[in-house]
Parts: sequence; structure tokens; C-alpha cells
Amino acid sequence: MKKTLPKHPLLSGAILLTAAGVLSRIIGFFYKIFLSRRIGAEALGIYQLIFPVMGICFSLTSAGIQTAISRYVSKSVGNGKPQDARAYLQMGLLLSTALSLLTGALLFTYSDFIANAYLGESRCASLLKIISFSYVPCCIHACINGYYYGKKQAAVPAFSQLMEQIVRVGSVYLIDSILNERGKSITLSLAVLGLVFGEIAGMLVSLSFMRLKISFLPKLSYGRELLSMAVPLSATRLILNLFNSMEQVLIPSRLEVFGYTSREALSVFGVLTGMSISIIMFPSVITNSISVILLPTIAEAQARENHAHIRTTIRRTVESCLILGFAACLGFLLLGPFIGNLIFANALSGTFIKTLSWICPFLYLSSTLNSILHGLGYPKLTFYLGLAGCIVRILFVYFGIPYWGISGYMYGLIASHIFMSVLALYALYKVS
Repeated sequence: MKKTLPKHPLLSGAILLTAAGVLSRIIGFFYKIFLSRRIGAEALGIYQLIFPVMGICFSLTSAGIQTAISRYVSKSVGNGKPQDARAYLQMGLLLSTALSLLTGALLFTYSDFIANAYLGESRCASLLKIISFSYVPCCIHACINGYYYGKKQAAVPAFSQLMEQIVRVGSVYLIDSILNERGKSITLSLAVLGLVFGEIAGMLVSLSFMRLKISFLPKLSYGRELLSMAVPLSATRLILNLFNSMEQVLIPSRLEVFGYTSREALSVFGVLTGMSISIIMFPSVITNSISVILLPTIAEAQARENHAHIRTTIRRTVESCLILGFAACLGFLLLGPFIGNLIFANALSGTFIKTLSWICPFLYLSSTLNSILHGLGYPKLTFYLGLAGCIVRILFVYFGIPYWGISGYMYGLIASHIFMSVLALYALYKVS
């Protein structure tokens, strides 16, 4: 493996992460098909409702700290101080574990309130209690990944990510097989339990690679440095996750305003988010892989002041994403109903795929343009773009769904990605 990978750590790391990401996405894709057939559209809608809460909790516990660990570990290794790199990891683990214990305890304690007052679905309460046990293993896994990203050793994060997905899906499939033999069917709680098993597996795999000498009195200065970077990063991600969660939570309630019953609203929400969007997102495996490679490529070209290479890369990226996007658009437009019936045995999912096909060129383009902006050193700009897109979608959810039904949300998705792509292209034109 080492002989076949490129020697450049960024490129070899990108290839490893891309391969793991592609395999994980394929496994996750077939898992969605499995769940849709085993638990049904309404239960799938309830299952999808817990993910906004999970995103908010991850923002509070791990997201910013992981990036901060990666940055300071990289700096320490570059300065020839590996002991400092280990100290940053240790302090990050202490901070993140403390936050995860607190967040998990609060989520478990107030799960009924969050399910009823925020998600508007009492059946999510038991699922939130289960998921509250995932944050400690999740934070340990994330911090160790940040450590290896900082050392430019992507094999460990790539392998742990893949094993997490395999255990998550495999455990649920195994439980389902056992229940089938006993004449029973899988429940939604057992499906959510698979998420916890996956996080535990990711943590154990990450820990198995560590050779860390523990010091119980790390310097407070390490914590201050980590927090100085982690707090604004976490705040940024938290704001975006709050807007995203607001968008997701509003959909079922606005569908009821349109005229659906609660059960019908959850079923339509499950079909759209759990089935149709997973199909539309599948080709983004390619653009996500491009994005991973783009960031270091653009950053390196900027450091060398090679502006011609930056402009060429941007032009070729835009052309490639548009070609892929329009090809996917045409394919989904023609085959959407067939795909929905063949894969999910659900005619409504095929209708949604056909409508959402128009989003493809802009969806695939916006992710790579954001990566270019990150590489050029404009993370705040990508935050504003993401926030603008969320606001557009929320407006369509609130005002469009009561008038057009679920089509109002799909129109909002298309409009928001067109809006973000145009703004990103304009920003790149100005800065490059």
C-alpha cells in the first residue's frame, strides 16, 4: 500500500480519505434502502428528525476542538516538538470528554422536553436518550482523528471512519436477522442503537493505534491555545447547525399546515430526506473527493503566488462539476421514477428525485467552490454563504410549504444552491 501511494502526504492522505469516504457512502446508501424497507417511511422520518440534534451536540463537544488539535499538532510536529503534539491531544481529550459528558447528561435528562418542544415529535424522546451515550466515544474518536490529521497520517482516520460505518450498519443488520428468525421485526430504537455501536467501534479502532504516554497535569496554556481556536470554530458550526436543524424541524409542522396529518407529514418527510435526497447526493462522492484534494492544492498555489494555476484550477473545477451536474440532472430527470420504484419500491420518492434533479449542477458546484474559498483563506466567506443558503431554505419552508406542499421545500433547495453557487463564483472572481 505504502509503495503504491504518492509520497506527498496531502495527496496520499486525500486518496485514503476519499477511498474510505466512497466506501462509507456506498454502505450508507444501501443502509438507507434497507431501513426504508424494514421500518417504513413514517419511522424513517422520525429517524431523520434526530440528526439535527446530533449535529448541534457534535458542534458543542468535538467539532472545533478536533480542528484545533489538528492545527496545533501540525505546528508542534513542524517545530520538532512531538511531546507538545501529545500534550495538545491530551488536553483536547480532557476538554472534549468533559463537554461530551455534560452534553450527553443534559440530552438524556431533557430528552422529553427537546422531543416535544423542539422536534415536535414525542416519539423522538427515547431515541435521544439512546444517542446521548454516543458523545463520549464520538469525541475521543474525533480528537484522535484530529491528532493524526495534524501529523498528516490519514490512514488511521480513514480506517476508523470505515470501521465505524461497517459496525453501525452490520450491527443493525445482525440484530434484524436474529429478530427475523424469531418472527419479529426491527424497531426504530434498535436502528438508533447502531449509531452508538458505530461510534464505540470508531473510538476503539482509533485508540488501538495510539501509543500515548499519559501525563495527568497538562499545562493550562495548551488548553487556552486550543480554546482560542476551537471556540470561534464551534460557534460558527453551531450557528449553521442551528439554522439547518430549524429547517429540518419545521418541515413536518408546515406540511401539517398544508393539510397533511401528522403521520402523512412524517412519511413524506422520510421519503424526501431518507430516500430521494440520498439518491441525489450519491454522485457528490466524486465532488467531495475533488474538494478534499482542492483545498491543499489551492493553498499551496497561493503560498507560491501561482495565480495562473489558481485560475486554471478554478476554471477546470467549474467545468468538471457542471458536466457532472448536468449529466446527473439528465439521468435523474429521465430515470427518477424508475429509480424510486426499483430501489425503494416507492413511487413518491421517484417523483421527488425527478424534481430535485435540477439541483445537481449547483449542488455539486457549491461544495467544490467552498473548498476553493477555504484554500484561499476565506473561511468566514463560506460561513456567510452557508448561512445565506439556510435562510433561503427556511423562508421557502415557512412560506412555500403551506402553499405548494413539500414541493415548496424542494424549490427552496434548488433556489438556495443556485444562490450560493452564483455568490461563490462572484466571490472567487473578485478574490482571484
